[in-house]
Amino acid sequence: MIELEADAGSAARTEGLLAARTPLVALTDDDSWWAPGALRLAAEMFDAHPTLGLIAARIIVEPDGRLDPTCALMRASPLRAAVALPGPPVLGFLACAAIVRRDAVLACGGFHPRYGFGGEEALLAMDLASAGWDLAYVDDVVAHHHPAPGRRAWIGAREQRNRLWSAWLRRPLPHVARLTAGQLAGSGAPGRRGLVSALAGIPWVLRERRLLPPQVEQHLRQLEGSA
Repeated sequence: MIELEADAGSAARTEGLLAARTPLVALTDDDSWWAPGALRLAAEMFDAHPTLGLIAARIIVEPDGRLDPTCALMRASPLRAAVALPGPPVLGFLACAAIVRRDAVLACGGFHPRYGFGGEEALLAMDLASAGWDLAYVDDVVAHHHPAPGRRAWIGAREQRNRLWSAWLRRPLPHVARLTAGQLAGSGAPGRRGLVSALAGIPWVLRERRLLPPQVEQHLRQLEGSA
């Protein structure tokens, strides 16, 4: 297993996966790192679970050692898997602390090159599940994340744009309409900038749009209903 550091966004992550020569790849950023023994434990879990395509790690946010809020949500996932997994099944992850089965990710096209950095994980998670791979959150696989103070000014609008693109690419039209209208009405200036940026991508979105399998769509709705 190798660690793939890429804080430059989706295209860089996919390029790193293509260059890797190991069956498993640990994703990380320049401000995250793996706890001792975490990668060895993850490799054992992949060996034991042949349908497992991705492990989302427990992320400890430094310097205060708190649990990342996204991990708390994944830990409480209401989903149920058809096979035994090393942790709760999920339909999302954080790319600064995930381990993937390389061939599974590349067969799904990797991270979409248009997304850049910010919410680039959602589409890949949906596509992995659509291809029949399981994603699991595993408490015992631990990563640390020490983000810089403050929030990068551009990331809010880009996250909103990518959120819309993921929905437009894979979700049914009624959901697309609700999400788009909600973003226009209630997400402030970053949401409006994200919407304008997303609209510029309509031509390629229409070319690449395909609906999720019914079971994956049902699972997403289950997660949205439990939020």
